[in-house]
Amino acid sequence: MTPGGALPLPWNDPRHLRALAAPLLIVMIMAMLVLPLPPFLLDVLFTFNIAVSIIVLLVGLQTLRPLDFAAFPTVLLVTTLLRLSLNVASSRVVLLEGHTGPDAAGKVIEAFGQFLVGGNYTVGIVVFVILVIINFVVITKGSGRIAEVSARFTLDAMPGKQMAIDADLNAGLIGEEEARRRRAEIAREADFYGAMDGASKFVRGDAVAAILVVVVNIVGGLAVGVLQHGLDLAAAARNYTLLTVGDGLVAQIPALLVSTAAGIVISRVGADEEVGQQLASQVFGKAQPIALTGAILGMLGFIPNMPHLAFLGIAAGLGGASFALTRRARGGAGAGAAASGAAAPEVAPQALESRDAGWDDVLPVDVLGLEVGYRLIPLVDKAQDGELLRRIRGIRKKFAQDIGFLAPAVHIRDNLELPPNAYRITLKGVEIGRGDAHPGMLLAINPGRVGGPLAGTATRDPAFGLPAVWIDAAQRDSAQNLGYTVADASTVVATHFSHLLHRHAAEILGRQEVQKLLEHVGRESPKLVEELVPKVLPLATVHKVLQNLLEEGVSIRDLRSILESIGEQAGRTPAPDAAELTAQARVALGRAIVHQLYPGAAELSVIALGPELERLLQQALASAGAAGLEPGLAETLAQEAARLAAAQEALGLPAVLLAPANLRLALSRLLRRSAPQLRVLSHAEVPDGKRIKVTNVLGGKA
Repeated sequence: MTPGGALPLPWNDPRHLRALAAPLLIVMIMAMLVLPLPPFLLDVLFTFNIAVSIIVLLVGLQTLRPLDFAAFPTVLLVTTLLRLSLNVASSRVVLLEGHTGPDAAGKVIEAFGQFLVGGNYTVGIVVFVILVIINFVVITKGSGRIAEVSARFTLDAMPGKQMAIDADLNAGLIGEEEARRRRAEIAREADFYGAMDGASKFVRGDAVAAILVVVVNIVGGLAVGVLQHGLDLAAAARNYTLLTVGDGLVAQIPALLVSTAAGIVISRVGADEEVGQQLASQVFGKAQPIALTGAILGMLGFIPNMPHLAFLGIAAGLGGASFALTRRARGGAGAGAAASGAAAPEVAPQALESRDAGWDDVLPVDVLGLEVGYRLIPLVDKAQDGELLRRIRGIRKKFAQDIGFLAPAVHIRDNLELPPNAYRITLKGVEIGRGDAHPGMLLAINPGRVGGPLAGTATRDPAFGLPAVWIDAAQRDSAQNLGYTVADASTVVATHFSHLLHRHAAEILGRQEVQKLLEHVGRESPKLVEELVPKVLPLATVHKVLQNLLEEGVSIRDLRSILESIGEQAGRTPAPDAAELTAQARVALGRAIVHQLYPGAAELSVIALGPELERLLQQALASAGAAGLEPGLAETLAQEAARLAAAQEALGLPAVLLAPANLRLALSRLLRRSAPQLRVLSHAEVPDGKRIKVTNVLGGKA
C-alpha cells in the first residue's frame, strides 16, 4: 500500500514511465558532459534537439493562454542544458578528430558547415554571429522584458483579483470550489511570470556561452591541428573552423526556435484564438488596409528601374484578397439580415375587450423587483439564456445559506421609461437602488490602489460607490494588471442586487417567511415551536425579534438557539418586549456574532467607551434614553465614532464598539446612520476564552 492508502502501481504502468522520463533526460544530459560520444550518436542527439525545439515552437503557437504552457520555464532550462551538453560533447570530438576531415564530428555538423554556408568558414562565422545577435539582442531581450513587466503587474493586480473572487463568492455567483480554483490560478499566474523572468536569463547566458565556445574551439583547434597533428595553418583553420561553425549553427538554430516560442508564449494577449487565427483575423481580415497596401505597391511598381514583376504581382494578389474579403463581408451581412427577417414574428392586432373593473385588477405589490432598460433585456431574457437570471438564482441560494431564510422570488420586467442602459431595484414597489450597465463592456473598479488611469467612461460602482470606469472588453488584462477589479455587466447588476438584499433583509422578512421558518424548525424540534408560539409569545413578537437581529447584520440561521433563548426570557418576565428578547437572543448567538466579525481570532481588537462618556450615557439612559442626550453631544459622538471606525478599518481591523449591555441597543441605534459599518457588541456577548484588546477609546484617550 502507498502512504495515501491506494494500491501501488505496477512497474510497467505508463505513469511510471512518464515520471521517469524527466530524471532520465537530466541524467543523459549530465552524462554527455563527461562521456565521449561517437559521431553517429551526436547526429541522433542533434536531430533530437532540433525536433524538440520545433515541437516547443509549435506548442507555443497553439497555446491560447500562457498558463496553458506552465511547464515552459522548465522546458527552457532543460533545452538550454541539452544544447550546452551537446556543445561540450561535440567540442570534444572536434578537437580530438578534427584533423581527419569535415565529417569528423558527424554528418549533421558537416551538413551545417558545408551546405548552409557553402564551405566558407568566414561566411559561417558571420552567419553564426548574426543568429546570436538576433537571439540575444532582439528575441531574448524582448521576451525577458515582457516577462519582467508581466510579473510585476501580475503581482500588483493580485489584490484586486482576489477582491473580485471574494465579491463573486459573497454574491453567490460562484461556489467555494470555484473560488479556490480561481485563487490557485492567480497564484500560478504569478509563479509562471516570475519563473519566465528568471528563465529568460538562461537563454541570455546560452547566447554568451555559444560565442565563447566558438572562440575557444577555433583557438584550441588551431593549436591542436598545428602543434599536435602537424597540419599547416590554412588546413587547420579550414578544418577546425568549419567544424566549429557547423557545431555553433546546429546549436543556435534550435536556440532561436525556442527563444521565438518563449516570445510568442509570453506576449500572448487574449485567450480565445491561437496565434495563427489572431493574425488571420486581425492583420489579414480587413479589406480596406489590404486594398490600400495593394494600391501603394502598384504605384511603386510603375516607377522606372523598380522590380515591376514583384511589385505588380503582389499588388494584384492583395487586390484580389481585398475583393474576396469585401464579398464575404457583404454575404455575411445579407445572410444575417435574412435570418433576422425570418425570425421576426407577426403580431396580429387584437381587439381589447371592454369589461368592468374587478378585484382581479388589484394586483399585489412585488416584494422584490428588478426593472431594466431595453438594452439590458438580453441579460434577463430566458430565451437568450440571460446570464443575470442564473446569477440571481445563485444570489437567492447564497442569501438563504448566509442569512437563514429564503428571499421571495424576484419579479423581473422591462421598463421603457428607464434609460436604455439603466436598471432599478425595488422593494415592495419602492425603488431602493438604481444603476447603469453596458452589455459587452466591463466595469473596472478602483479598490483604492491602482497603477494608473484607464480610458473609458468614468462612473461609480453602484453597489459600494467606489470610483470606476466602463471599458472595452479588450482592456480586461491591462485593467487587471493595473490593479482594477473588473466585472461584466451582469456581475455589476448581480453584485448591486446582492448588496441591497443583505442590507434590507429585515424588511424582506415578512410574517409568511417567519411562519415557514417555524414550520421548518418544527419538523426537527416540534415541542420547541409548539410550546413557544403562540402559547408564550405571539408570532408578531417573534417576527420583531428576528427583524431586530437582521437590522444589525446578525444571521438568523441558528433559529433553534434564538427560539430557546427568547422562550427562556419570556418565561422569566411577565410581559417582555422585543428589545429585551433581542438582547437575550444576541447573547445566545454571541459566539456566532464574534466569529462573523473575528473569524478564528483569539484576541478581539475593539473600540471601548471612555469612563466619562459611559457615565453620561448611563445618566441619559436612566432619565430619557438616548433621546435625552444633548443634540451637540450626540452629533459629536456620532462624528467621533465614524472617525474611529474608519481608523479601525484602515488598520485592517473590524470596526467594533464594546459597550455595557444596557447601553448597547441605544448606541447601536444612535450610531447606525453616521457609522453604518460600526458594530456594537455588549460584554455579555463576548464568549469566554476570548481576549479583548482596546485599540481606540470613544470619548477618552487610549
